[in-house]
Amino acid sequence: MIEIQNLRKEFVLSKQQRKELNTKDSIATAVDGIDFTCKPGRVFSLLGPNGAGKTTTLRMISTIFKPTAGSIKIDGIDAIANPREARKKIGFLTGSTGLYARLTPNEVIKYFADLYEVPKDKFEERKESLYTLLDMHDFQGKRIGKLSTGMKQKVSICRTMIHDPEVVVFDEPTSGLDVITAENIIELIRSCKNEGKTVIFSSHIMSEVDLLCDDLAIIHKGKMLFNGEMSDFKSQMQTDNLTAEFIRIVKSNTPIES
Repeated sequence: MIEIQNLRKEFVLSKQQRKELNTKDSIATAVDGIDFTCKPGRVFSLLGPNGAGKTTTLRMISTIFKPTAGSIKIDGIDAIANPREARKKIGFLTGSTGLYARLTPNEVIKYFADLYEVPKDKFEERKESLYTLLDMHDFQGKRIGKLSTGMKQKVSICRTMIHDPEVVVFDEPTSGLDVITAENIIELIRSCKNEGKTVIFSSHIMSEVDLLCDDLAIIHKGKMLFNGEMSDFKSQMQTDNLTAEFIRIVKSNTPIES
């Protein structure tokens, strides 16, 4: 489970950043006091336009960023006070792979398994399961620098899941990928849900949201505009599709009750 309360993140702006943003403010508020809960066995989608605060929120949940204020609990663990313990329960996948080009998939996956202290017998079992799901056997020994974008993303997925995390965070995981690789990720999300894991993801692809999502939140300019079940969201839509309704809510910039 992920429990977020009054979460806030501020960034100090440099002189150059203030100039680029055309502001005199020295502080930028990326996330402004949001609350939500992600439950096990359900898929929670965090939606918002570019710059809304989605990635900042996911990075705080994943302990990459430290919040300015508020609380984050990962399966009951205070992720701010005990980030190392919380991190053991988290798998974080982003659209940006950030892999070591000179290593092979086998070397990367083994490295991260060792970081997470995955037992040897469990490692071999998890590795084989993920390699089969993602169809990675043919390129497991090739240097990552020689792999295609889709292959690299598969390595990132395997790296994310090798320690069998209880909480999985996906930040636009299918962005820029081919249809087959994107389908692999969708299947993985379904599998995580069926295994009772807590899943949170962001996406600009509304068909994916409609296909996978049980609960959702919409944020804009760091503030929450909607937080509730997908069924409730659909029942009060004022337009005829999810994309149009999302645009309507963001343009109105007015919170709506779930």
